Amino acid sequence: MGPSGCGKSTLLDALGGRLSSNTRKTGKILINGQKQALAYGTSAYVTQDDTLITTLTVSEAVYYSAQLQLPDSLSKAEKKERAEITIREMGLQDAMNTRIGGWGTKGISGGQKRRVSICIELLTRPNLLFLDEPTSGLDSAASYYVMSRIANLDKTDGIPRTVITSIHQPSSEVFQLFNNLCLLSAGRTVYFGPASAANQFFSLCGFPCPTLQNPSDHFLKTINKDFEQDIEQGMVGRTPTEVAIDTLIKSYKKSESYQQVQGQVAELCKQDFGEELEKRSHAGFLTQSFVLTRRSFMNMYRDRGYYWLRLAIYITIALGLGTIYQDLGHSYESIQARGSLLMFVSSFLTFMAIGGFPSFVEDMKVFERERLNGHYGVSAFVFANTFSSVPFLTLISVIPAAITYYVAGLHKGSEHFFYYACVLFACMMLVESLMMIVASIVPNFLMGIIAGAGIQGLMLMCGGFFRLPNDIPKPLWKFPLYYIAFHKYAYQGLFKNEFIGTTFPSSDQGGKTSSLSGEHILRDIWQVEMGYSKWVDLAILVGMILLYRVLFLVIIKATEKVKTITTLLAMPLNKRSM
Repeated sequence: MGPSGCGKSTLLDALGGRLSSNTRKTGKILINGQKQALAYGTSAYVTQDDTLITTLTVSEAVYYSAQLQLPDSLSKAEKKERAEITIREMGLQDAMNTRIGGWGTKGISGGQKRRVSICIELLTRPNLLFLDEPTSGLDSAASYYVMSRIANLDKTDGIPRTVITSIHQPSSEVFQLFNNLCLLSAGRTVYFGPASAANQFFSLCGFPCPTLQNPSDHFLKTINKDFEQDIEQGMVGRTPTEVAIDTLIKSYKKSESYQQVQGQVAELCKQDFGEELEKRSHAGFLTQSFVLTRRSFMNMYRDRGYYWLRLAIYITIALGLGTIYQDLGHSYESIQARGSLLMFVSSFLTFMAIGGFPSFVEDMKVFERERLNGHYGVSAFVFANTFSSVPFLTLISVIPAAITYYVAGLHKGSEHFFYYACVLFACMMLVESLMMIVASIVPNFLMGIIAGAGIQGLMLMCGGFFRLPNDIPKPLWKFPLYYIAFHKYAYQGLFKNEFIGTTFPSSDQGGKTSSLSGEHILRDIWQVEMGYSKWVDLAILVGMILLYRVLFLVIIKATEKVKTITTLLAMPLNKRSM
């Protein structure tokens, strides 16, 4: 406990092995007398921020999490029963069918979201539970109800449990629930010992708690130096906050509680053995992939801004393109018009896929929270994220493609339209894959959109339309950017699909009319590589999709591996916080 900025969350992150790798650390953390990683299922961490999927109801959010966290040996009915029991334990039974809600959608209250976050982490019945500000957003009655339920969980499920929580300013009823208190001020330990003895400690130091005042309020008022308020010292005079803090710290280091703590730490460090945490099993890869795919699909379906708004915009633009390029015919002038239309569809229509970046960032936040607690694997998340979006990408590809293709009067034939729609689908998924990579590196809305737009702008610039392939400067733009840009293969595939097998009239200087074959146009006007078919271009686009998704997986795995190594090598903890 302590005032804002005193180091409560940092200490909790240190104990839970969640500090970043660039944080300077001293000391060590022992679990059962030995250095070991926190095993899945034996510990859980509830963060201060409630990162939840806003389109799900309370029961759906908890039940999906139960399917992911609990082993396959439990049936669906048993998992559902566990979820319902946990929901009732947190007093959320009346809100089970209410959506969590977010921006633009009214849902449950902030306090209820806090309890949903706690519910999700209690599903595995962990022995060690970390709670960062669990009473945030709760009124005094709800705070006491939730904390008393957490404190008495071992009595309901029979599992011995240690609960470590950071709390800002608990009520007197909540404060009485705690066994031990670590009081911090600016990263320094003011007191560490039995919570019931803290009041006596402050009194002995000359800072007694006034009658009928909440002890926790008195402690925080005494050690909060943000506003440099003076603290009463008995009836004699007033003591500056900094002096009061120094007095308490010095008194604590001379106290019997401090000696007992140091003795316990020394004894634990001498132990060569202890019970090693046994990792519990969770759902298998197939179950995780299926559940995550279904949950992600439901989220995409219910979120109007994820795909439905984009579909409406795509249809509007497709109608505009169709009417502007209506019935192009086969005149000489239509050659340039067809190229411009195909370029716009494969470039700017897919460029707007960056509009889904905010949703990608929210997905990554939920993934990071769940992955840090070991709910599922990285591969299952990437698999589910890929396949859940396929139906929606197909929808927003086929409908605009049909409008532009048939209204503009492009190459007739079902095979040609099928190829046209496939290229548009591949470009859509490529851009989404690219934005997922950006979201895993740059988790900021504005910076991520700018970065994604900049990358696509570079690809678009050297894709082979605005500057023909033979005219692109070679040192950088031709090699390697021209061959890296997916626009190159989209342009050339669509051009081959449109011009091969067609002829266009042309007039020479003498006024004689001749015809231009589609192959001649591709080779001499658009400078298309004719050594392979259009299906090779599509195959390259599909290969790039796979490459981007694998790269996305590798980036997440690498980030996770760095954090894991950091946790194992030096369980971070500042010595002053001991």
